[in-house]
Amino acid sequence: MLKRWLAVPALMMTFGGVALGADCPALLEGQLPKLRAKESIDLCQRFAGKPLVIVNTASFCGFAPQFKGLEALYQRYKGAGLEVIGVPSDDFKQEAKTEEETAKVCYVNYGVTFTMTDPQKVRGKEAVHLFQVLAQQTGAPKWNFYKYVVDRQGKVIANFSSLTKPDDPDLIKAVEQALASKP
Repeated sequence: MLKRWLAVPALMMTFGGVALGADCPALLEGQLPKLRAKESIDLCQRFAGKPLVIVNTASFCGFAPQFKGLEALYQRYKGAGLEVIGVPSDDFKQEAKTEEETAKVCYVNYGVTFTMTDPQKVRGKEAVHLFQVLAQQTGAPKWNFYKYVVDRQGKVIANFSSLTKPDDPDLIKAVEQALASKP
């Protein structure tokens, strides 16, 4: 009898995991290593059901000062549930050569507190899954600091070029639309 009672919680955990997996949008499947940390970010566990701004970054790009604007955007809306995910990439040949240097640019030079990953591929067949799905939904980033606003269901509701600053009224409108979306 005791064995049967022990099996029930194990069975519930198994099916519970399946249910959680089914609720995860394709965009958030998988993990990415966190910048200058030994941990990986389970994208589904950390971001499912949350409105997102996802941006590919580069430390030595002329648009790098947008880190300040992205941080301000994050601070303005994080209390409402917004998450910002920065994904450094050398796809356009403007990323630092080491993670330490990337981290210094993000954390020290610009005071970034939103989630940053280790440098990743964001274009083409070798792009990480997150950017493959973004490309399927709207298109691959055309340059560094390309911004995607994603609703709570994991669907891109707007994307913006590198020229669009984080405080642009159209980007703010998209963020507020993502915040208003139903989980």
